[in-house]
Amino acid sequence: MDGTPAFLRSRFKETFPHSGKPKFFRAPGRVNLIGEHTDYNLGFVLPIALDLASYTAAAPDTQGKLCVRSESEGETREWPISSIIDLEPARDWSDYVAGVARELILAGYDVQPANLFVHSTVPLGSGLSSSAAFEVSVALALLNGRDIPPLELVHLCQRAENRFVGMPCGVMDQYASVFGRSGAALQIDCRTRQHQPVPLPEGIAIIAVNSMVKHELGKTAYRERVDECAAAVRIIQERHPLVKSLRDATMRHLETFGPAMPELVYRRARHVITENGRVIEFVKACEAKDLERMGRTFRESHESLRHDYEVSCEELDFLVETALAMPAVFGARMTGGGFGGCTVNLVAPQAAADFKSAIARKYEERFGTAPAVYDCHPSAGAGEMQF
Repeated sequence: MDGTPAFLRSRFKETFPHSGKPKFFRAPGRVNLIGEHTDYNLGFVLPIALDLASYTAAAPDTQGKLCVRSESEGETREWPISSIIDLEPARDWSDYVAGVARELILAGYDVQPANLFVHSTVPLGSGLSSSAAFEVSVALALLNGRDIPPLELVHLCQRAENRFVGMPCGVMDQYASVFGRSGAALQIDCRTRQHQPVPLPEGIAIIAVNSMVKHELGKTAYRERVDECAAAVRIIQERHPLVKSLRDATMRHLETFGPAMPELVYRRARHVITENGRVIEFVKACEAKDLERMGRTFRESHESLRHDYEVSCEELDFLVETALAMPAVFGARMTGGGFGGCTVNLVAPQAAADFKSAIARKYEERFGTAPAVYDCHPSAGAGEMQF
């Protein structure tokens, strides 16, 4: 199972034997190096786009329908094009397709009948942004080569997830998928929607370890964290109306208004404010090629996510603690929304093979499940594949 042209052509022809010659589109997943739960607070994040990606093969349909086959789900959905604008969420994977198609129509793009075959190498539920990669590759396929400003594509796919799928995510995942850079991370300002590439120093390997669990708590807890951050902003705004989000808040604000906040709200705000600072600190460490400082910032981020934001879990904590006890590991932290999914680890390249085998063995001994381990190489952003 891969994203090679031969595989995609073969599977598309098997699925849609009477369809014409398809075009192919790719959108990468991402791993966030640091800046967790800051994007919906309009702060800073530092993701890299991955060589793991969602691939969509697309060709015109002659029956007036939008038909999509998901390889990972093993299911097919279809809708008359004329019905898309009036669709209601089905509460399954197909909402990502329907939501994107609907937002394209609302934005004035003509969505034509099409057959889509979607294959993804981004593992589902891993915290590596399989959903954003799926959305972006489908959007490009439905545009069928038509120009769209990259930032408009980002916002369109984010709206699909916010409005139709019902997840109040920030902009990071779609942004990283569209704007990814080979060999570099992206420091994204989620308020201005601008970014700058951050070259990563030599001497580190970036390795993600998938816990293979996704606790159901994550679905409701994400929304709760959004609400808790908004509550902190409202308390600060009573005296400082220019504070529009936690991006604008400082530790001095928190020290002043903390006594007026519920303890839980205070800790959520403390994580976001300090995490924004850690993004800036990590970028400076990258520029200085200071691997120890990069690792220290990773460790501090995980502790904040574990104790202040409370989005870690037993499996993630075990992976982080086990990694940090190994030689040649500079830093480790959970990445993504939390309650399962992946950790991201900074490891000396010469120790990478030993790290991968040891972390997998120790995790399986503890939990009875073999984790998936991925080498993370900063890769280019989404686009049409030229063969």
